[in-house]
Amino acid sequence: MFIPKKIEIIEVGPRDGLQNEPVAIPTEKKKELIVRLAKLGFSRMETTAFVHPKWVPQMSDSDEIARFCNELGLTYIALTPNLKALERAIEAKVPQIAVFIGASSAFNKKNINKTTVESLDECEQLFNKAKEEGIFIRAYISMAFFCPYQGEVTFEEVKTVSDRFIRLGADEIDIGDTNGQANPKIVYERFSRLRDLYPDTSFVGHFHDTRKMALVNSFAAIQAGITKFDSSVGGLGGCPYSPGATGNVATEELVDMLSRMGSETGIKYEEIEKVSRFAKSLSSK
Repeated sequence: MFIPKKIEIIEVGPRDGLQNEPVAIPTEKKKELIVRLAKLGFSRMETTAFVHPKWVPQMSDSDEIARFCNELGLTYIALTPNLKALERAIEAKVPQIAVFIGASSAFNKKNINKTTVESLDECEQLFNKAKEEGIFIRAYISMAFFCPYQGEVTFEEVKTVSDRFIRLGADEIDIGDTNGQANPKIVYERFSRLRDLYPDTSFVGHFHDTRKMALVNSFAAIQAGITKFDSSVGGLGGCPYSPGATGNVATEELVDMLSRMGSETGIKYEEIEKVSRFAKSLSSK
């Protein structure tokens, strides 16, 4: 059994956790959540998204959140789905960006009205610009296991996106169980094959807890050699284009499991559990 000495947890609650909330959350409350999380010692956080407020109203304060994160001196990630969003992120001096593409073309069409191949072609200019600016690029592969619109997603579909991301110069690739339908067997096999094919690439696990398997899927990914994971305080989250998908793996639950296993995360369960209660109070669910 592989038990790594250290695992990085990337907190995604302020962005992925809150983006789907139907009732507007005041910017000051978001800032309070970010401050509380920052005090716990996360090395990185995903805090906002430069998206049109028509599509994701909860992220309409992205410029202000970015300024606030800069003032705090945080290493934070902002979602930039297109070149216009990247230009806004550059102006806001965002240190790390995230780009999403679905391994499933059916999902990608529902999400951004483009096929996976079309999205990959459009990514080239975005990656080049980000590299020119010295910005760290996190590349998400959404629906990397199963898709609500096409069913099972093949390894070849995931490999196609991985190949292109790597050629474009992604700094890390985040493999997403976006609708929470993965199981430990496919998780272990998929991450093992990816690591065999791309030994120099940094992969991240991103699991949703729709079927209450996010923790065991995280453990399966660890056994395949993955030592970076996204999580959301309070288990908040969801995807507007993935019917039935629930929140991300809860940060406090992941920290608890890892600490009991002897893996160091730099986060104390008792402290994150307190912040979890505050995060849940922001949710309308």
